[in-house]
Amino acid sequence: MAYLTPAEYTTKAVDAGASKVLMSTRDTLIRATMAGAILALAAAFAVTITVQTGEPLAGAVLFPVGFVLLYLLGFDLLTGVFMLAPLALLDKRPGVTWRGVLRNFSLVFVGNFAGAFCVALMMAVTFTFAFTEVPDAVGQKIGTIGESRTVGYADHGAAGMLTLFIRAMLCNWMVCTGVIAAMMSTTVTGKTIGMWLPIMLFFYMGFEHSIVNMFLFPSGLLLGGNFTIGDYLLWNEIPTVVGNLVGGLAFVGLTLYSTNLRTGTKRLPPARPLPVEKVTAG
Repeated sequence: MAYLTPAEYTTKAVDAGASKVLMSTRDTLIRATMAGAILALAAAFAVTITVQTGEPLAGAVLFPVGFVLLYLLGFDLLTGVFMLAPLALLDKRPGVTWRGVLRNFSLVFVGNFAGAFCVALMMAVTFTFAFTEVPDAVGQKIGTIGESRTVGYADHGAAGMLTLFIRAMLCNWMVCTGVIAAMMSTTVTGKTIGMWLPIMLFFYMGFEHSIVNMFLFPSGLLLGGNFTIGDYLLWNEIPTVVGNLVGGLAFVGLTLYSTNLRTGTKRLPPARPLPVEKVTAG
């Protein structure tokens, strides 16, 4: 069958987590860098579509092309390893330690940022004719996104921070659902459809994805957005990373692992009373 059972695809997720933790530094950085770059291009693509059509749904519908490509190519996003690597640790896979998991998180973060920032620089050049003109309509839109999702949160204080954190949790709930959905199928078509739906949802809803933001906000700064690096780190990237970790692991990884691989004790049906034999006096 093209569809795997819940126990099978959860086991596959744990296997993937162990593989990523034990991967060499070189391979991890290369795969993470390419993942960040491809997702950044997809974000630029989606914003361009939204600006040119005036319809945000059109951009959201087509944004998942980046996620699908990077997954099929075997590249690594921080949001995905936030779920997969801890599951391998929880399952006590050989060689997987807390230190290894944190190392994997760090390397993937660095690689994702490097790839996303490289694309941010290249797109800034294309939006401004190598910084010789003011940003075009797409570039101006990206700058506005950076302002509303940093200073916009800061204007609301603690309520803004809570909103940011919740949006980050919701985002990786959907992203990790997409990762798992890809593992449910053994065909490219099935994997693509499984990934497409939750990724489209998170993008259209405006949830906070730490890797997408690694492109949007540095791009905004390069294109004249009215916010600072400190605003970006404090009022977006750092809380988003934490929220992504909590959302993906709690809502997807741990729920699937606890019910498919480490299930609770099954309830036995109540015992049926034995029939009472009639005693006949002799």
